[in-house]
Amino acid sequence: MAKVELRNVRKSYDRGKTWAVNNVSLEIADGEFMALLGPSGCGKSSTMRMIAGLEEISGGEIYFGGQLMNRVKPSARNVAMVFESYALYPTLTVYENLAFPLRSAGVKGDEVDKRVRAIVEILQCEDLLDLKPFNLSSGQSQLVGLGRALMRQPNVFIMDEPISHLDTRLRSRMRSYIKRLHIDLGYTMLYVTHDQEEAMALADRIAIMDVGNVVQIGTPQEVFHQPASVYVAGFVGEPPMNFLDCQAEHKNGGYQLSYKGHAMPLPDDAAALAQRQAIPRDVVVGIRPFYIDVAAERSARHTTPAEVFVVEPMGDSTVISVNAQDTRMQIVVDPATAASSGDKLWLALEPSHILLFDKQTGARLS
Repeated sequence: MAKVELRNVRKSYDRGKTWAVNNVSLEIADGEFMALLGPSGCGKSSTMRMIAGLEEISGGEIYFGGQLMNRVKPSARNVAMVFESYALYPTLTVYENLAFPLRSAGVKGDEVDKRVRAIVEILQCEDLLDLKPFNLSSGQSQLVGLGRALMRQPNVFIMDEPISHLDTRLRSRMRSYIKRLHIDLGYTMLYVTHDQEEAMALADRIAIMDVGNVVQIGTPQEVFHQPASVYVAGFVGEPPMNFLDCQAEHKNGGYQLSYKGHAMPLPDDAAALAQRQAIPRDVVVGIRPFYIDVAAERSARHTTPAEVFVVEPMGDSTVISVNAQDTRMQIVVDPATAASSGDKLWLALEPSHILLFDKQTGARLS
């Protein structure tokens, strides 16, 4: 196990004309589970491959436990990797697939068997040992792939979208396995994914990337409740955060928010922002779908008009999509709430959960 540190790491595939990874700096503590989260093409896989030594870095430094890794060969970094594809040897049994990394490293028979049995006990897959890969389900194959990577007792354990192709129920079960493996073994783990639900469920901290840059690092709670920008706020959370383009007007010594002529509640921290005169005229109001109340009639609280676009019953809740004066919003309500397409509603935004963003820069005002 080792602490991993990236200092101003960069990667270009066209001699510096564009940067796939641009001055990325982050620390993964010894024994920490960090997720690298972002959409396709944001640079997360290039970052992962540079850590593993599979890509040559264009600039910056990578350290494992304080030791510079820039010129250390991949085979000498002791990095275990799991990919979306299982990459199991089809002619070998599960036992031999698990034993292969140890035999290749020159580990002798009794020690190989001892280590295989230990990993199998952790994964609870004793009944699979004599089977070959074509006899395994996709979930069992991925479990064996995890086990084979763990056989090396690595300094760093890297997973690149390992369960994205599995069905929903199996993904949930595999997330539990991976989380439990980290708790039991305490390896330094980096999990690369575009799925914010996986990152939120698994990681101690999440590093969110956008066009080659790390735009926020924080715990799942921090990136969910205190997003640094509109980009992060919209990327993390399901259903995603709603955004409204509003104006902040300074009147009678205070601020008022309006959305297309309708008054909007000020967030709870607006007083501190106003005291510093830190509220620009054009702002974006962000509110998650769980923190909007709906009513059939206008009231002192319910001041924003909307029309129901579509209703999606989810069993334990209902998601209502509405058009609020040309802005599409999603609202999570109690399943007993009666609503149909075309209904007129009035919305109330909970002030304690409203976030303000600078419309020009996208940065959260805090």
